[in-house]
Amino acid sequence: MVQFQVCKCRSHTGPGLFNLHPTLHPDGEQFFLSAETRDTFIDSVMGWAQSKPEFITVLDDKQVKMGQTVTLHCKANMEAFIATWEKNGQSFSCVQDKHKITKDGTSCKLEIVNAQEGDEGRYTLTLKNKLGSTSCSACVTVELNEWRRVEWKQDPMIDKLKSFKIANDNVKELRFLLFGPVGAGKSSIINTIKTIFNGRQFINCLAAAETSISHTIYYEKYSVEQDGLYPFAFSDIMGIEKCEGVLKEDIITACKGHVKEGYTFHAKIPLSEGNEYYLERPTLTDKIHCLVNVVPADKLSLIKTDFLEKMKAVRVTASRMSLPQVVFLTRVDRACPMTKANLRNIYNSKKIRDKVHECSNALGVPANCIFPVWNYHEEMGINEDINCLMLHALTEMVHWAHDYVVKCSNKSPHAE
Repeated sequence: MVQFQVCKCRSHTGPGLFNLHPTLHPDGEQFFLSAETRDTFIDSVMGWAQSKPEFITVLDDKQVKMGQTVTLHCKANMEAFIATWEKNGQSFSCVQDKHKITKDGTSCKLEIVNAQEGDEGRYTLTLKNKLGSTSCSACVTVELNEWRRVEWKQDPMIDKLKSFKIANDNVKELRFLLFGPVGAGKSSIINTIKTIFNGRQFINCLAAAETSISHTIYYEKYSVEQDGLYPFAFSDIMGIEKCEGVLKEDIITACKGHVKEGYTFHAKIPLSEGNEYYLERPTLTDKIHCLVNVVPADKLSLIKTDFLEKMKAVRVTASRMSLPQVVFLTRVDRACPMTKANLRNIYNSKKIRDKVHECSNALGVPANCIFPVWNYHEEMGINEDINCLMLHALTEMVHWAHDYVVKCSNKSPHAE
């Protein structure tokens, strides 16, 4: 029987690379061909083929926990071929005692021992002979140890939020301002939060979906009411667009409490004193108590530099005001297949953790202030896992916004 496998191998004990040559097994005895005769040998073997190789079975995607063994396996329709492996489009390097590549007749197998996060990726096997080649790929997903905890029961969190008391009696609601690129999910966040507390689908806040044009034109506040008023409200503004969209000056003006509800945003002219929608003397009640950046996880790397610079400029100004800031990382189901399959795996996902770090670097927001969330968008009913993920973020935000109110109240005892 003839067997060959092509890969690079690296020893754990040294950086040197060496090539595995095709091997011949006559009567069970193994020997290696010399480099001088390798090409002649391959040409001879490839001469057996009457057609290019094809797959009978292909590689399957694998999801494993850290420490487990991953096996990728497939079968071809012939034995006369050279098999090569790649990872993420690059030549695959075997590590001694870590990887094992075998070819037995028509079968090809890659075994990865003690899977770690670095083993996650897309693996491609190519079969080739003189008449052509064919490839198939599979994704290996490694479940990390849980890197953030979520309470997956909604009722205790809902009860805590409903009974939350604001230290300043003059401030009835903690106010949150959502801003970010068009289509990031700002309006969908409000719909999702209202859905959670209403116990049914809420779609009164029109979402932009896949469009590049903002559906939010007016400045509007959305309170949460169900058997009484919850102590928080959300304000939605026009999205950031390439040439149009909300001005950073208007975002800051809204944070300071100068923008009245119903104001129509303009892409060229910011709101200024003298306008009927400009509130001259805002109280603490009128001000924003927490700024929420909304960023799509699956499009984070595609957000243009000028968008990011506008968001960072707003963040810098908000920081000077000591205003708490968080990031909602939306569309996590599109960024991570493991999360889409089971939302409870979100904080076991390497892809989501990497997105959090990427977002932190891009916007300058600490990772512990970035919350991956899943908005209602295709679902017709209520999903408690979606609710719990959002409630987890909302609970943290409410406390931080309240800290800001307390701080401002202490500076000005008569703040309203």
